[in-house]
Amino acid sequence: MSTVFRLDASIKPEGSVTRAIEDTLQGAIVADLDATVVKREIGLTPLPSDAWATAIFAGFTPADARTPEQNAAVALVTELADELASAEVAIIGAPFYNWGVTQHLKTWFDLVLADPRFSAGVETPAGSGKQAFLVIARGGGYGEGTPRYGWDHATAWLERILKDVWGYEVTIIEAELTLAESTPAMAGLVDLARQRLAEAHSAAETHGKAVAVKLGEIAAA
Repeated sequence: MSTVFRLDASIKPEGSVTRAIEDTLQGAIVADLDATVVKREIGLTPLPSDAWATAIFAGFTPADARTPEQNAAVALVTELADELASAEVAIIGAPFYNWGVTQHLKTWFDLVLADPRFSAGVETPAGSGKQAFLVIARGGGYGEGTPRYGWDHATAWLERILKDVWGYEVTIIEAELTLAESTPAMAGLVDLARQRLAEAHSAAETHGKAVAVKLGEIAAA
């Protein structure tokens, strides 16, 4: 049996673009595959913002001298890392807020990085030989020639952690102009926004089916 890890970081319980694309991707993966899906919700149920610092300082404290808060933070780090490490495929939802990585997602990355299996410089990165999907939603347009070109400081950082630090094979599925439907100033971009969204769902479907075939072949070998 294969395991898929899914991380939801949107603060929207309804109408979230990343959640919808993740649904399409997850559905395509598990449709014909014997798989377990492990979900972590950090958008609607945020992780404690002080846990990372507490866990880091706990690492310099003898185990028998740690405070209850330090023990809880270390346990949280282990729990989050276990969820990710248990899966052959990771689906990471990354909505852009204020032109960058949401605080909820940054907190999750910081905490997982505090686990020895996912820290920088390990001989065999925990994601080696595994697939990660980065599902990105941007409210505006960030491509070359747009007013916000060069403002995307998040995608490269996210990919660097997943690929260069953790060793995953990374596929990016992205939708832009997601605020066009609700922003009068972007009314002229609605059709293009719908096209981009449809393309993102199509990519999710295609990539999901492909990774399901790969996992099925591995299981049958």
